[in-house]
Amino acid sequence: MKAIYLDNAATTKIDIEVLELMHISMQENFGNPSSTHQFGRKAKSAVETARKNIAKHFNVTAPEIIFTAGGTEADNLILNNAVLNLGVQRIITSKIEHHAVLHTAEFLQRTQNIILDFVHVDEFGVIDLNHLEELLAASDKKTLVSLMHINNEIGNILPVDEICVLCKKYNALFHSDTVQVIGHYALDLQKYPLDFFVASAHKFHGPKGVGFAFFKKGFGVLPMFYGGDQERGARSSTENVHSILGMDKALTIAMNNLKSDTKYIENLKHYFSTELQNISSDIQFNGRSSDFEKSSYTILNVRFPVKNDMLLFSLDMAGIAVSGGSACQSGSNKGSHVLAEILKDQEADKTSVRFSFSKFTTKEEIDTTIIKLKELL
Repeated sequence: MKAIYLDNAATTKIDIEVLELMHISMQENFGNPSSTHQFGRKAKSAVETARKNIAKHFNVTAPEIIFTAGGTEADNLILNNAVLNLGVQRIITSKIEHHAVLHTAEFLQRTQNIILDFVHVDEFGVIDLNHLEELLAASDKKTLVSLMHINNEIGNILPVDEICVLCKKYNALFHSDTVQVIGHYALDLQKYPLDFFVASAHKFHGPKGVGFAFFKKGFGVLPMFYGGDQERGARSSTENVHSILGMDKALTIAMNNLKSDTKYIENLKHYFSTELQNISSDIQFNGRSSDFEKSSYTILNVRFPVKNDMLLFSLDMAGIAVSGGSACQSGSNKGSHVLAEILKDQEADKTSVRFSFSKFTTKEEIDTTIIKLKELL
C-alpha cells in the first residue's frame, strides 16, 4: 500500500536539494558562528549570506531578519516585544488565529494587564473590516493588530493591503502570522508595509526547527531568553547553521518555481474539489477554502454531510494522511477552535477534514483518495 500525504499545511516533505546542501554543511561547515577562528568565521559568513538572501525575497534588509526555531517562537518573540519593549497596551486579534498568537495574547493579558479585543468574523471566517476600524477608533492606547495572512485551517487569505491602510490611519502596529504564505506567495514589504511577520521553513519543503521573525527597521528587540547574545542580542543560542542554510535553499527553490508550482497545485485542488462534489452535492467547504481567489491554493477544508468519528482513522489505515482541523497542537481529538468559532453547532458536529497539497502531490493520489472516500461515505 502506497502512502499518500495530504497534510502539507501541517508540514511538508523536505526537498532533496535542501537535504543535499544540509548534508554537505554538516560535514564541512561545522564551526560555531560565535568562534573567532576560521571555522567559526566560515559558519558566520554562511549564516549572514543566508540572511541576506532571505531578506531579498521580501525587499527588506538583512538586519530585519531574526532567525528562530520556527513560527511559534517568532510569534511569541514579536508579541512579547510589542508589549514589553514597544509600549503596546492593547492587542486586537481574532478568535480563529493560530494558538501561537491566541495563547500568547491571552498570557500577556493575564500577566501584563493589556487590553485584548477580538474582531468579528463571519460564518466563512472572514474578518469584519468595519468592526476592526471601530475597534481601532475606540481607543487611543498604543495598539498591535495581529491577524494571520492565511488561516492554517480554512485557508482564508486576509486583505493585508486594506489592514495596512487601517493600521497606518490609526497609528497601530501590524503583525501577521505569515507561516502559510512564505514560500507559496510573493510578499513585498514595500507593497505591504507590515511591521512584523514570521516564517517556518518546514512549511515550504525546508527543515523543521528553524524559521525567522521580521522586525521592521527601528524596532529594538528584547530577547525572550538570555545567554550568548547571538542574533545581535535578539535571540541567544548557537545558530542552527545547517537548518538556516537549508531554509535559505528551500525558499530560493520555492520562489524560483512559484509560478509553475502554483498552477500545478491549483489544478490539483480544483480537480479534487470537483470530484468531491461528484460524490455528493451535500459536501460543503469550510471558510473560503473553495474560493480560488480568496483562499490558499494549498488548502481545502471539507465538511462532509454526516458525522463519522472514524473517518480520519479509516483514511490513515488506508495510507492516506490528512488532518481534522489543525495538527499544530498535541492531540488531534481536541477539535478545531476555528470551526467551532465560525460554524453553527449542527454544522460543527459534522466531520470536517483538511486536505492540503504540495508540489509532490499527484493526480493519481487524488484519484485514490476519492475512491476511498466513496467507500467510506
